[in-house]
Amino acid sequence: MSGTKIIPIPVLGKHAVNAYLLLGRRPVLVDAGTPGSGRLIHDRIADHGVDPADLALIVITHGHIDHFGSAAELHRLTGAPVAGHIADLEPFRTGRPLMPYLPTGPMGRLMNRNRKLHVAADPFEPGLLISGETDLSDFGLAGRIMPTPGHTAGSVSVLTEDGDLVAGDLVANSFMGLIPGKPANPPFHDDPLGNLTSLRAMLELGPGRLHVGHGTPLDPERVRRWARREHRRLSRLDSRGRLRRRTKS
Repeated sequence: MSGTKIIPIPVLGKHAVNAYLLLGRRPVLVDAGTPGSGRLIHDRIADHGVDPADLALIVITHGHIDHFGSAAELHRLTGAPVAGHIADLEPFRTGRPLMPYLPTGPMGRLMNRNRKLHVAADPFEPGLLISGETDLSDFGLAGRIMPTPGHTAGSVSVLTEDGDLVAGDLVANSFMGLIPGKPANPPFHDDPLGNLTSLRAMLELGPGRLHVGHGTPLDPERVRRWARREHRRLSRLDSRGRLRRRTKS
C-alpha cells in the first residue's frame, strides 16, 4: 500500500466545491476551484503542513469554471505544472467553458442563471497534456490519471493504488453536497450516458471511496446502486429522444 492521504480543500461552503490535496512521496493537487480562489487554496495547503512550492503537479479534472478557475493563478503561486486532458484544451486556452451548459435537472437550470458560472478565468496551457491513462509515479504519487469522458469530453479522475478515486464530477452528492452521502448527478453533463459509462467503468476497478467535486466522499456500493437506476432512467429518456447531449464539433 502506498499510504496516499486524501485531504479535501473546500473552496466554496463546507463541501459545495472541493479541490483535493493528495499526499504521497510528493504532494499533488487535484482541481483549482473558482476564479480568484488560488490564494485561498494555496493557504489551505500550507495549513496542512505542506509547502505549496513543493507541489509536484496540479491535475484539472475538466474544463468547467469551478474546477479550473484558479489553475493559472496556482501555477504562478507554486510553480507546479498543470495537467489537463487534450479534449478540454479549448476551455483551458480561452478561460471559458464550452457553452451552453447542459443542465441535468432543476439544480442545473437554477445554477445556469448564476453569472459567476459564465465569467472567464485566466487561461493556461497545460504543462502535461493528457490523452490517455497516465501514471503519476514521476510526480511522487502511486496512482493514475484515468480519462472518464462524459461530464465533459476531457474529464479525468485520479485513482490511487490505495483504491481512492478522486472523481471530479463523475458523480456528486445530492443538491451540491447539501445531502451528504446521497449520490446524484452534478448540475451539468455534456453526455449523461457517456458519463455514466465512465462512472461504471471506474466502479468496476473496485475503489474504496469516491472523493467528489461537490460534497463528501461517497460509498461505491451506494453509487453502484444509484448508477443502475440512473442507467434505466437515462435509457428511457434517450429512447424518447429527450436526452440532451453536446454534439461533437
